Amino acid sequence: MFELVVMLSRYLFIFFIVYFLWQGVAYILHARGITSGMRPAASAKQRVVIVFFHITGYLILAYRPNFSFDVETLLSGLMGLALILGSFALLQMCFKKTCPLIWNGMTFLLVIGFVMMHRLNPTIAQNQILYASFGFFAAILAYILFSVVSRHKNLANLYVVLCFCLLMLPFFFGSRTYGALRWISVGPVSFQPSEIAKFFYIFYLSAFLSKKKTVRQLVPSAIITSCIVLILVIQRGLGDALIFFMTYLVMVYIATGNFYIFFGGIFAGSFGSMIAYQIFDHVQIRVLAWRDPWSDPFNRGLQILQSLFAIGSWGLLGSGLTMGAPNFVPVVISDFIFSAISEEFGGLFGLFIIGIFMMIFYRSVNIALRSKSLYFSLLAAGFTAMLAFQTFLILGGVIKLIPMTGVTLPFVSAGGSSLIVSVIMIGILQKIGAVQLETRY
Repeated sequence: MFELVVMLSRYLFIFFIVYFLWQGVAYILHARGITSGMRPAASAKQRVVIVFFHITGYLILAYRPNFSFDVETLLSGLMGLALILGSFALLQMCFKKTCPLIWNGMTFLLVIGFVMMHRLNPTIAQNQILYASFGFFAAILAYILFSVVSRHKNLANLYVVLCFCLLMLPFFFGSRTYGALRWISVGPVSFQPSEIAKFFYIFYLSAFLSKKKTVRQLVPSAIITSCIVLILVIQRGLGDALIFFMTYLVMVYIATGNFYIFFGGIFAGSFGSMIAYQIFDHVQIRVLAWRDPWSDPFNRGLQILQSLFAIGSWGLLGSGLTMGAPNFVPVVISDFIFSAISEEFGGLFGLFIIGIFMMIFYRSVNIALRSKSLYFSLLAAGFTAMLAFQTFLILGGVIKLIPMTGVTLPFVSAGGSSLIVSVIMIGILQKIGAVQLETRY
C-alpha cells in the first residue's frame, strides 16, 4: 500500500512544482501589464504549494510499515514548517515592497533541499533548517543595515583588503576537505571564508566601477581579480575561482558596455585555464574525469558515472521518494544533491527546479536593469551573477556538461556557509528592489 502511495505521490509532486511555476508566470504577466484585471493572488498560491509540498514530503519520510510515523522525522518536519511560515511572515512584515517571486522561489528550493536532505541524512537536514533560520535573520539585518552601508561608496580599498584577508585564512588555519583547502574550524563550527569574501568582492567592484573608468583605469581591478582567482585555484576551489572571474566580467561589461573587454576577458580566462591545466594536477584530474569517466570508473570517474546513472535510471517521473538509491552517489548531499532529486522525484521535476532558478534570476536581473543608481545596479547584477554562475557550474558538472567544480547548488545543497550567504544575497537584492524600483510588484 505504501509503495502505491509513493508511486502516486510522484504525480502530486510534479503538480506542485508545475502549479508553482505557472503562478509565477501569471504574476509576471500581470506585472508587465500583459494581463489585465485585479492583481492575481499568485504569490499566495505559491506559498500554499510550498506548505503542502513540505507536509507531503515529510509524511512520506516519516511513515513506517506498521502504520505508524517516526516522531523524530515529524518533529524535524514541524521545525521546517515553522521556518517556512516564519519566512512568509517576514516577507509580509519586512519585505512588503519587494518581489515575492524571488522570496517564494528561494523558499521552495529550501524546502526541496530539506526533504531530500532528510531522506539522505536527517541530522544534516536538521542542521540545514537551523542554518536557514540564521540566514533569514541575517537577511533581515542586511536589509536594515544596507541603507547605512550603501551611503559609504568610497570604501573600495577596505572591501578588497577584507576580501583578501578572508581568502588567505585557510592557508594559516584551514583544513582540507576532499582535497580542497577551503574550510576554517572554530570549535564545533566550520565555515568557508571564500563565501563571506563574495560580499566584500561585490561591494568592492560596485564601488570601484560606479565611477566611469577608462580601460587603463580598469587594470587594478583586473589584477586584484586575477590574484583572487589564483589563490582559489591553489586552494583547489576551482568553482569559486570561476564564479569570481565570470562575475567580474559581467560587472565590468555592465559598467562600461564594452564588448571587447568582455570577450577579451573570456579569451584571457580560457588561456589561463590551459595554463592551470598544465601546472595543477587537480585540474588535470577533474578534466580527465569529465572527458572519459569510464577510463577509471571506480576512482576518478565514479562520481560522475553514479550521478548520470541516478539521473537517468528512473526516467521523467523518478523512482518515488524513499524508493531510489541516491546514497550510491559520492558526496550526494552537497555537490550531487540534484542527482538524488532527479532520481527520486524524476528528471521532469529536475527540469522544473531549473525553471525556479530561472524565475529567481529573471526577477533579479529586472531589479538590476531598472535601478536608477549604477552602484545599486552593479550590486544587484553582481549578486545575481554569482548565484547564476554557481547554479550553472554545479548543474553543468552533475550532468557532465562541464568538468565538476565542487560548488553547492544554491539553497538546495547542504552547506551552512553557502546557504547563509545566498539567503543574505537575496535579502540585499530585495532591499535594492524596494528602494530603487518603480514597478508594480
